Amino acid sequence: MAVPRPARRLARLASLVLIGLLAAAALVAPARAASLTQVTSFGSNPGNLAMYAYRPDGLPAGRPLVVLLHGCTQNASGYFANSGWRKYADQQGFTLVLPQTSSANNSSSCFNWFQTGDTGRGQGEAASIRSMVDHAVRNYGADPARVFVSGLSAGGAMTAVMLATYPDVFAAGSIGAGLAYRCASSLVQASGCQYQATSKTPQQWGDLVRGAYPGYAGRYPRVAVWQGLSDYTVVPANGTQLRDQWTNVRGVSQTPTATRSLTGGTSLKVYGDDDVRLYEITGMGHGLPVDPGGAADQCGTAAAYFLDTICSAHHDAQFFGLAGGTGPQPTPTPTPTATPTPTPTPGACVTASNYAHTTAGRAYQSGGMAYATGSGDALGLWNTFTVRSLRQTGPAYWVLAAGGC
Repeated sequence: MAVPRPARRLARLASLVLIGLLAAAALVAPARAASLTQVTSFGSNPGNLAMYAYRPDGLPAGRPLVVLLHGCTQNASGYFANSGWRKYADQQGFTLVLPQTSSANNSSSCFNWFQTGDTGRGQGEAASIRSMVDHAVRNYGADPARVFVSGLSAGGAMTAVMLATYPDVFAAGSIGAGLAYRCASSLVQASGCQYQATSKTPQQWGDLVRGAYPGYAGRYPRVAVWQGLSDYTVVPANGTQLRDQWTNVRGVSQTPTATRSLTGGTSLKVYGDDDVRLYEITGMGHGLPVDPGGAADQCGTAAAYFLDTICSAHHDAQFFGLAGGTGPQPTPTPTPTATPTPTPTPGACVTASNYAHTTAGRAYQSGGMAYATGSGDALGLWNTFTVRSLRQTGPAYWVLAAGGC
């Protein structure tokens, strides 16, 4: 039956309006949210691991990279969902890489932190994880000077492996309920390390790390250690042994320079100039500390081996120097001035951001933290938001003016 002419005109008009609405919706529809994605080809893989990666939407090149290593019976997606690290990757702008092992490598899907073929530089699982870092630097534009690693249990022990075997790759690391590097070199020895203290001096522990990369003359990574004091799977002695190993490697005393009480029954001991941190949590068993909630220092989801105490990812992001941003953003570029800034004379006091202090030569940055030139006084995070006062006491020698200028 023929459609009357007025009806045909109305139909065409309705079609045009519908097309217009669909086009407008396409313009305003949000881009697909970033998600954890498997990378099927990332380079050499002698350890037979899988690679997963997460990059926040709009993340520019030159941003940090954090490698996360799951524990036994876990996988990359579960660790990503529960650990709390996604929150800070989104807020502060950095890439996450999550290696994943399988029952083909280990019956309990543990990283083989105790097998010599997987824990040497250029070998096995350690080499596979190194390949993933290379892939992220090449293909995502991650900053090779700001690569960090964190893990739980067997993943924590594997974190110690990566810090020992690749100190030239990682700026810092965080070890949750883990074990010292080369505490064990067989499955039988691994059980002994987990359940009881090992009789070694700090020097002996340190020598094991130094032997992982003979001839290395650079600075070793800074290390944070998380240990539950009611952990009967990886007993608290392991936290102390990790403290002994990494303070020795960093060349600082095993006596803390500062202590603090934090939430969730947590005690923090700091060694050297924030070279090593030891977090000990009263009443916590075996797992990664999380603290579900919406506050800035809360994160994660409570689940098996993710224990509701304190948000370790928040404190680690600060320790790594990642917490200076509010989302994906490039490293700020200094704005040239028409006239040079006069060089302060001895006795001068300058209040400015840590970033401005470094560009003016009053401070320097290392591992995302700023330090006063000359004195080495710790100034906090290297960014444009943290403001400090520095006083010059001699040529190229600045000290923190605690009371301000």
